[in-house]
Amino acid sequence: MNRRLLAALGTVILGAAVIAGIGTYVASAKNDSRVLIATPAGTANTPQGNLPHYTLDMSAYPDSMAGSHGKSGGPHPDWVTYGSYTNFQVPAHSLITITIRQYDSGSRITNDFFASVHGTVDGTAIINGKAVTSVDPLAVGHTFTLHGLADAKSEMFVSVPLPSVPDSLVPSSGYTKTPNTITFSFITGDAGKYVWNCEYPCGDGTVARFGGPMSTQGYMSGNFTVVNA
Repeated sequence: MNRRLLAALGTVILGAAVIAGIGTYVASAKNDSRVLIATPAGTANTPQGNLPHYTLDMSAYPDSMAGSHGKSGGPHPDWVTYGSYTNFQVPAHSLITITIRQYDSGSRITNDFFASVHGTVDGTAIINGKAVTSVDPLAVGHTFTLHGLADAKSEMFVSVPLPSVPDSLVPSSGYTKTPNTITFSFITGDAGKYVWNCEYPCGDGTVARFGGPMSTQGYMSGNFTVVNA
């Protein structure tokens, strides 16, 4: 297990402050320049009417031997990482469906706010085929938390917890054959630049364990760009 939970972040209000601070920290980090463009998937009926539909697929790993870092794991092979891309581009005013395969273990999240689903179309995520509004705060592996930067015209906040894989199913090398699968949908607004990051603190001791992979784009954070179709 590559992560250890040590710090407490406090209340939901403190969590909101952390989001703002981490957004700035993430934006200034060195970035993997590759971008995954969302895949068209026709149209879909939504609370805002019939909209263009696009999909993105990604995974969360317990180390950097997968994803975008190469077979050697890159400069930090023991860092947790998303992959195979961490920068994404999606169209404005569209329904975006994200599917994440979660291969990592976990523990108690420091702020229960991030154990709940926020900002999706119906307030739920589909986890291993079941619609949920939250996961057990004692068994969170990562989160996918998306929020705006100053140049975004529309406010956007989406946060979905990724349940941890039980330690007994995480092999000492390689990856579990039974990752948790999380799917969720949300609607984009105006074109703009956003960032996403994980809100489970599994980095180094910097900024309440949000350092290292947590604050380095290409690992547990990246860009999320909304463009006019």
